[in-house]
Amino acid sequence: MSFFPNALENLIDQFAALPGVGRKSAQRLAFHVLSLPQEEADRFANAVLEAKKSVHTCPVCQNLTEGEGPCAICRSDKRDGGTVCVVADPKDVIAMERTREYHGLYHVLHGLISPMDGIGPSDIEIESLVQRVAEGGVKEVIFALSSTMEGDTTNFYISRKLADYPVKLSVIARGISVGDELEYTDEVTLGRSILNRTPFGQ
Repeated sequence: MSFFPNALENLIDQFAALPGVGRKSAQRLAFHVLSLPQEEADRFANAVLEAKKSVHTCPVCQNLTEGEGPCAICRSDKRDGGTVCVVADPKDVIAMERTREYHGLYHVLHGLISPMDGIGPSDIEIESLVQRVAEGGVKEVIFALSSTMEGDTTNFYISRKLADYPVKLSVIARGISVGDELEYTDEVTLGRSILNRTPFGQ
């Protein structure tokens, strides 16, 4: 039996469906939204709708962008187009950019190979990376994935897919602790890791 009006219960359910949001937190968020002035509530709702409508993946690197064509990083003539840094998630691009040590391009996989979770190579953006390398111009691919079993498995799989291409493969230095997620690593450690990267497989 619900103690709340149907509309409020539905709002709570939607918040509770978000990652990391429990039922009690969802209730607090829902009541906060209801307490907002109508104008602020409208802005909140419109921001969600606009983001869902406008944000899409870059046709080149698969990072999130909006508007027509490639994202700002892929379009920039100040970036080193011969170097591609492979990351798992768009949040990792932000982490790398904060170091101010990396000046190449990116490729966002949108996940890692994880058989236990039913995620295989075809479920993430590996083939689009292979196609980028096959088209030429890429001299080095840097693996900047998390130091986990899933990250290492993904590194190994991609390295096999790229083995026949004349491209250097490297991995960011393991200044990042094993098991740590990239987005939670501080800028100094991450910056040193990209500068001190080593050839993949060594």
